[in-house]
Amino acid sequence: MPPTTSDTLTDHEVAALARWVRAQGIGSDVEGVEPLTGGTQNIVVRLTIDGQSVVLRRPPLHPRPNSNRTMQREIAVLTTLADSGVPHPRFVKGCEDLDVLGVVFYLMEDVDGFNPGTEVADAYVQDPRMRYQVGLNYAADLARLGRAQWRGLPLESLQRPGSFLARQVPGFVSLLDSYGKLGGYSAEALPAVGELAQWLQDNRPPDTEPGIMHGDAHLNNVLLRRGRPEVAAFVDWEMCTVGDPLLDLGWILVCWPHDPDPINAGAELAALGGLPERTELLEAYRAAGGRNTQNLDWYIAMACFKLAIVIEGTYARYLAGLAHREAGERLHDNAANLIRLGGRVAAGDHPFS
Repeated sequence: MPPTTSDTLTDHEVAALARWVRAQGIGSDVEGVEPLTGGTQNIVVRLTIDGQSVVLRRPPLHPRPNSNRTMQREIAVLTTLADSGVPHPRFVKGCEDLDVLGVVFYLMEDVDGFNPGTEVADAYVQDPRMRYQVGLNYAADLARLGRAQWRGLPLESLQRPGSFLARQVPGFVSLLDSYGKLGGYSAEALPAVGELAQWLQDNRPPDTEPGIMHGDAHLNNVLLRRGRPEVAAFVDWEMCTVGDPLLDLGWILVCWPHDPDPINAGAELAALGGLPERTELLEAYRAAGGRNTQNLDWYIAMACFKLAIVIEGTYARYLAGLAHREAGERLHDNAANLIRLGGRVAAGDHPFS
């Protein structure tokens, strides 16, 4: 299917981008624009500037109210991580001038890697040891992200005063309620949210030392190296913040493609088998210097709650005519599964062990 205006750039936008590229001294011309993802969340395209391949990331065709702030957040993340050992795309240049494309956007390195949700490099197909080891290295890199320096760097501006953990449940309940403003959506479409929210409030652990968290850590949001069992880059940083990195750990355990598998992340890689168990991911995280996991059940349940509400937004946008039906209905089913799983954890069941 050929790209549409919802997942790539129009000729007018390419011309405007080329003028900006020249004005910034980045290069002389832009060509070879091709979409890398669909347009339901953000638009990501590969393009060539004077023979050099780069990636442009911008808000969707119908931007959300916070879309420009999200791009500014991602710019802060990538510039903060520039000198760290955390795998990420190298930042090239950002633009906050809305006269160029009408939205904030940025250019970043075109990482040589593959997304295990849609593709598997031949080395991983042939060698199950590659699949096993890359899972362990993925967990270890997540621990390194939680230890990365952020004070005195652009990402510090994202830290909010007060308790990070205390803000989580009220903030995401408010987000769920806000979907009704789009028209056609009711929070009652996602059952048992209130019960899980109350348990999370009643059992909240104390705050710990703040750190960088990706915010949406799963196998669809990484690129893996083709010839080595390593993460080439964490990508899709739109939910990154300074908060509690243990929520990232809960997130990867929830989203790991072993039963139960509520979102089917990393489907192509998982289909081959041989990935480490969740308990082994946890061991790798701890061995790499990750955080104390004493209250892990709370973070797992919180990950279920938070992820469910985030992806339910696409369903609400679909009902309002702002997102594709297939994506909206699929993510709504996933959100309901996540709330059920979070409820099992809250009840003392351990579906992720």
